[in-house]
Amino acid sequence: MAPADFTTGARPVKAARGTELTAKSWQTEAPLRMLMNNLDPEVAERPDDLVVYGGTGRAVRSWAAFDAITRTLETMEKDETLLVQSGKPVGVFRTNEWAPRVLLANSNLVGDWATWPEFRRLEAEGLMMYGQMTAGSWIYIGTQGILQGTFETFAAIARKLTGDENGTLAGTLTLTGGCGGMGGAQPLAVTLNEGACLIVDVDESRLRRRAGKRYLDEVETDLDAAIAKVLKAKEERRGWSVGYVGNAAEVFPEILRRHNAGELTVDIVTDQTSAHDPLSYLPEGITVEEWHREAQADPEGFTKKAQASMARHVQAMVEFQDAGAEVFDYGNSIRDEARKGGYTRAFEFPGFVPAYIRPLFCEGLGPFRWVALSGDPEDIRVTDEAIKELFPENKHLHRWIDAAQDRVEFEGLPARICWLGYGERAKAGLLFNQARQGRQGQGPHRHRPRPPGLRVRCLPVPRNRGHGRRLGRHRRLAHAERLAQHRLRRHLGVAAPRWRRRHRPVHPRRPGLSRRRHRPRRRKARTPPHQRPRHGRHPPRRRRLRASPRRRQGTRRPHPHAGNRNPLTRPNPASIAP
Repeated sequence: MAPADFTTGARPVKAARGTELTAKSWQTEAPLRMLMNNLDPEVAERPDDLVVYGGTGRAVRSWAAFDAITRTLETMEKDETLLVQSGKPVGVFRTNEWAPRVLLANSNLVGDWATWPEFRRLEAEGLMMYGQMTAGSWIYIGTQGILQGTFETFAAIARKLTGDENGTLAGTLTLTGGCGGMGGAQPLAVTLNEGACLIVDVDESRLRRRAGKRYLDEVETDLDAAIAKVLKAKEERRGWSVGYVGNAAEVFPEILRRHNAGELTVDIVTDQTSAHDPLSYLPEGITVEEWHREAQADPEGFTKKAQASMARHVQAMVEFQDAGAEVFDYGNSIRDEARKGGYTRAFEFPGFVPAYIRPLFCEGLGPFRWVALSGDPEDIRVTDEAIKELFPENKHLHRWIDAAQDRVEFEGLPARICWLGYGERAKAGLLFNQARQGRQGQGPHRHRPRPPGLRVRCLPVPRNRGHGRRLGRHRRLAHAERLAQHRLRRHLGVAAPRWRRRHRPVHPRRPGLSRRRHRPRRRKARTPPHQRPRHGRHPPRRRRLRASPRRRQGTRRPHPHAGNRNPLTRPNPASIAP
């Protein structure tokens, strides 16, 4: 089957800058600019093919879909939501102002059909695309997006190897492969942790591009020269990275041979080639120029060759681990592909998440990113300083931000990412929102505050006020539930209609009227809700007085004149002598 045409209509794309809107609101301007930023030539791996990173990760399904999405975002109202299915717009729905402006999902396949042949069939017919993590969701911010997580991973390795909470990779050598949109963060992540790094990639243009963005220090085409440079940096305990042009399936076994011979010592081994898709992994014996032609001509045969090369690649990594190196998989599925290629020990080294990242997740640490839609790098500098002031005791965070300001070059719209702990991301978002309110006339950041007091745990509103009142009267609604419903109705700006009366809008909240739900009636002043018993509309009606508790039979005290109940013949107590 002929592959789908992704290049028809291709042209350079660049997101708008400044504070002038091209859409009707910032809520639709933000996703519009982020989509266009993903396909910016400074950001995307192959923008003409709509590939952002990872070999196959696309932002939209076709250029026709791109035009339709951008045209829709420019004309959408504040209470509408765009639905996107695997890179193609399928509808616009009337929702509300606080609903998401865009809902999207990518590459959804039922398990039994979630295979590469089925996916490629659907992709060739123009019915699906592979969106990776942040390409198809339009939040890719360049290599910096993965850099922070990679920096945290190597920092965790440094703590493990040194046993010091503030340990670094000084005096260590890291061997890795893949220098594309994701893997290109590896050399800088290692050098920011003061280690030496040798990274291998088959495509020299990728290495040159990372060197031009200062993610990589230099590029070598001679293996001996590349090894000599990283060994010198390791001996001097300084951070330095060298990119070598070669195939990792061939280079890793050769460096393993030298490692076993005592010519050098490799301390850390990983890989971030595009092994998740065998067509994006170049097998041994095929040149870069023949790569895509061979993959399109015989996808199944190319896949088998790639899996065989991955098996040799992973075998070298396992034997590095046997020799004492720290080895881990960086989430590209190379172990599973090597298993399919016939190597049975593929899963003997761990993935990076359970080995290094999961403990950080258990502490509540996670990524937090923001983008200056204005396009002004000064906005990022201001937010960097605000983050440092907000968390003055987090020295690790300060170290990252200082290094990012010095070494990380913006790609497309200025952006920043950092890892914050449990509760810290909420504080940072609130800080940015408050700062935005005082920056009228300047471009906003990519943040949307929630409506005040509206929480996920709020309960649904009763179908009408009469229904809710009767439930409260008969005590079938819990006290907390009624409170949540009153709050939710007030924040939504509308109350449920009565049965026998017309719908009346809720009075807008303003100082002095924050507790008032409706406009006061002229004929009679109404009791404010907070002064009503149990916050109900009316106090519960008592059916009868509560009877005094009965004593059990046989325990009742006898009457002193039980035998003489007639008051006329009852003796006078005053006449009885004491």
